[in-house]
Amino acid sequence: MKKYTEQAKLLVVEDYCSGSAGHREVAHRHGVNASSLRKWIAAYQALGAAGLKSKRKKNYSPEFKLNVLQRMREEELSYRQVAALFDIRKSDIIGEWERRYDEGGLEALSRQPGSGLHKKMTNPTPSIQLESPDDEARTRDDLLAELSQLRMEIAYFKKARCLGSSEGTSSAAEKAQIVIELRQEHPLEGLLKLAGLARSTFYYQQKVQQSVDKYAVLKTRICSIFDEHKGRYGYRRITAAVRRAGHLVNHKTVQRLMGELQLKSRVRIKKYRAYRGEEGQVAPNLLKRKFDAKRPNQKWVTDVTEFRVGGQKLYLSPILDLYNGEIIAFKTARRPLFDMVGAMLRQAFERLRQRDKPILHSDQGWQYRMPIYRRVLNERAVKPSMSRKGNCYDNAAMESFFGTLKSEFFYLNKFNSLDELEAGIEDYIHYYNHSRIRLKLSGLSPVEYRTQARRA
Repeated sequence: MKKYTEQAKLLVVEDYCSGSAGHREVAHRHGVNASSLRKWIAAYQALGAAGLKSKRKKNYSPEFKLNVLQRMREEELSYRQVAALFDIRKSDIIGEWERRYDEGGLEALSRQPGSGLHKKMTNPTPSIQLESPDDEARTRDDLLAELSQLRMEIAYFKKARCLGSSEGTSSAAEKAQIVIELRQEHPLEGLLKLAGLARSTFYYQQKVQQSVDKYAVLKTRICSIFDEHKGRYGYRRITAAVRRAGHLVNHKTVQRLMGELQLKSRVRIKKYRAYRGEEGQVAPNLLKRKFDAKRPNQKWVTDVTEFRVGGQKLYLSPILDLYNGEIIAFKTARRPLFDMVGAMLRQAFERLRQRDKPILHSDQGWQYRMPIYRRVLNERAVKPSMSRKGNCYDNAAMESFFGTLKSEFFYLNKFNSLDELEAGIEDYIHYYNHSRIRLKLSGLSPVEYRTQARRA
C-alpha cells in the first residue's frame, strides 16, 4: 500500500474541504483511494492537522478500549469517526474490540489477539451492559429489557451458527439474512446494532436478496434459440428471433445477456480456389458488385468450395439467388469436375420461367471458362458474368455463404466419412433456406421472404 506524507494528506483534505468536488472526484484527481480520503477527512475534522500524522502501532490498555467503546455507543459514532476522535491507527480494530467485549467482557479486552478467545464459541456469552447498576435498584422494566436483550442475542448467535457463519467473519449479506429472519420476533433497531449493520446497508441487502431476475424469461428464450440453431446465431440474429417471438428487446441487451450466459457464435472462413491461369474465355463483369435484385431469378452467383475429412476432399457447387439469398441449386462431388457444375446448372434451370433471363456471376475458375459452360448458358438465355482476376470481393455474396456454411456447420461438427458430411450439407442448406432468418430480409428466412413477396 502506498504511503503518503503529512503534507500530501493535508493537500488532498484541503482540496476536499474547499467544496470543489466530492470524495470520489477529489480522490481520483490526486490518485488516492477514496476510503483513505474519508479516513483522513474524519481525522482532520476531529484533531486538525495533527490527525494526519503517521501513526505507529500501539498497544492499547483495556481501560482505553473500554472508554472508546463507551464513547462510540453513547454518541452512536461509526468506527471511522471514533478512530479519528481517539487518534487510532486503524478503524477496523475497533470492531474487533467490540466483538471481543460483547463475548467476554472487560477480561477479553486485556487478552492479545491469538490467545484463543477469538475461536468460535459453543455457548456464546451474552453481551454485558457497559454500566451495571446495583441489582437491587433495578426496576422490573429494566430486568424485562435486559431479558429481551439476552434472548435477542442468543437467537442471533444461534441463527448465525445454523447458517454456518462465524460471528466475527460474517458478511453484510449473511448478517442481513439473520436480521430478516429474526425481525418478526425482535426489534429491528436492536438487531441492527447487534449485527453491526447500518440501516441503509440492511435495506440494500434486503432488496438484493428479494429481487427477481427480470431477464430470466428472456435468458431462457435466448438459450433455447441458440441451442435450436446449434450455436450458429450471433446476438443480431437472436435479437431478431426473440422479437419475432413477441419480446420487445434491444440488441445491446441481448448481446450483454449472451455475454453473461457465455454464448458466442464462431466464425471462420476457408475457400476453395479453382483458378488455373489464363485459359479459356473470360466473360465481362456484368454484376459490378450490385448484390441486390428486385425479383427472383434476376441475378445468380456461384462458386466451388472444398471440405476435408480424414484426408479426403468433398467439393460443393451451389447457386445463390441474390433476390433473397436462397440456395436454388447445389451439387457435391468427390472431384471438382465439370459434371458437378453441369448437374447444378440443370437443377437451377428447372426454376426458370419463359421470361427469366438471369445473370450468372462466378469467378474465373477453369470450370466457368470452358466452352461447354458458355454453350449451356446460351441455350437458356443466361448471361455469364465473371469477377476480375484476383478480386474475391466481386463475388462477395457467394463467399459470404461459404463462410457461414463452414462456421455454422462444418467447424462445429465432427464427421467420420464424406457420406456423413454430404448428408449434413444437404440438411444445412435446407435449414439455411427454410429456417435460418436473415436480418436484411426483415427477420425472415429466404423461402419465407420469397413466399410472402409472391402473395403480395
